[in-house]
Amino acid sequence: MKQARMALDRDFAIGQVDERIFGSFLEQLGRAIYTGIYEPGHPQADEQGFRKDVLALVKELNVPVVRWPGGNFVSGYNWEDGIGPVDQRPKRLEMAWFSTESNRVGVHEFCDWAKKAGSSVMMAINLGTRGVEAARDLVEYCNHPAGSYWSDLRRKNGAKDPLNVKLWCLGNEMDGPWQIGHKTAEEYARIAHEAGKVMKWIDPGIELVACGSSNLHMPSFADWERTVLEEAYDTVDYISLHQYYGNASLDTPSFLARSVEMDAFIDGVTSICDAVRAKKHSKKRIDLSFDEWNVWYHTNGRDQKYYDSRVWHEAPPLNEDIYTFEDALLVGSMLITLLRHADRVKIACLAQLVNVIAPIMTAPGGAAWRQTTYYPFLQASRYGRGRVLRPALTAVPEIETKALGSVPALDAVAVEGEDGELTIFAVNKDMQEDMLLQVDLRAFPGMRVLSHSVLHDDDVYACNTEAEPDRVHPTEGETGTLDGGRLEIKLPSLSWNVIRLGACGK
Repeated sequence: MKQARMALDRDFAIGQVDERIFGSFLEQLGRAIYTGIYEPGHPQADEQGFRKDVLALVKELNVPVVRWPGGNFVSGYNWEDGIGPVDQRPKRLEMAWFSTESNRVGVHEFCDWAKKAGSSVMMAINLGTRGVEAARDLVEYCNHPAGSYWSDLRRKNGAKDPLNVKLWCLGNEMDGPWQIGHKTAEEYARIAHEAGKVMKWIDPGIELVACGSSNLHMPSFADWERTVLEEAYDTVDYISLHQYYGNASLDTPSFLARSVEMDAFIDGVTSICDAVRAKKHSKKRIDLSFDEWNVWYHTNGRDQKYYDSRVWHEAPPLNEDIYTFEDALLVGSMLITLLRHADRVKIACLAQLVNVIAPIMTAPGGAAWRQTTYYPFLQASRYGRGRVLRPALTAVPEIETKALGSVPALDAVAVEGEDGELTIFAVNKDMQEDMLLQVDLRAFPGMRVLSHSVLHDDDVYACNTEAEPDRVHPTEGETGTLDGGRLEIKLPSLSWNVIRLGACGK
């Protein structure tokens, strides 16, 4: 059996986890909203039409923030279409996803849903077809108490108290030619700075996220971030990162190694932020918002046929990837990567939450169920809050990949919770061999293994469906041996592992 060693010590901490790292995303896209979170007439619908079965699954994930309404959608969105009497709201041709938007779920409805889900809203503004004025008005509508046109209209529309949206995205993926109102870095930097300036004049307590590159491989990467930050550094608080991975043509080891690229992406953007800070002699630090990340590729070819058809359906089934066990392993490694950068990544959004490349799936009029990717996210959200410790990893075996050469077979990080419990998250990426993980815990005397949860399946393409919703789910693994402050525990081949330790007597 292959072996790897890890040493943990409280004095070697990466940083405190911002709970918003376990955020998610819902866009007016496909069935994310309609027949996803919202389906009047469903047996599980509440008085507002929100599905209670979906709400229960979202609450179980404990998602602290949800980004809305986009995504590409926001670059053509008039937020005023989604306020006032629902039966008087306009239907619009929606050009990001070639659908018809009914606007039945707008600002008030989404904020109500987020409150029911135990989440806050990360609201995006339209910097594609609109700009400074619409951004200013939306903040006034949401956050100003009373006595102005937009705040009084909010009160007239049923919300006496401010909606209190404190986290805002300044547009979405404005570097992408696919974006409605695509801009150069210079054009975007100016409008983001000017919009953000007046938004903070309305409410100085808000935080702003500037658009970074849409992915690591954009030809403008790095120059885009530098240009945007040099213009808007004093106005914004975060810069965004987006990254999706797919396995249409890769072997499993190459696919699972993609988290190595994610590490490099984060390191690169952090360096750019700090370089601009040094150039400006600024005391302010810009942190990162990784507000779109996931596996996404299963439905790409199929959905293109719909976009080409221009039939403009309402809530068509788009981007409904059915996730495999293999996908869940990469999601686990991506979560470990985010935790490993907790000192700078303060916000992250799994994109998306329901039906659209999501951990939760629904059938219209029917059931809701958990995809394979639900479980790593659930466990990281539940046990990954606290202080991230920097693991000293040695003697880690490597695996060969066609795409990235040799990469570590073990991905791991540890988090010490507020209650003193210690959680180790680990992915064994080796397809054939189990791994014996040896952990030096002498800095944590009196600990015992509370549990070892394992997500594993002999079939990397196994998935959960409405007919078989529990095909892939965590099981109890071996708890290993802990003697003299040294833990030895087996990580099965191709597995996501959550090892929880606590004081003896717990």
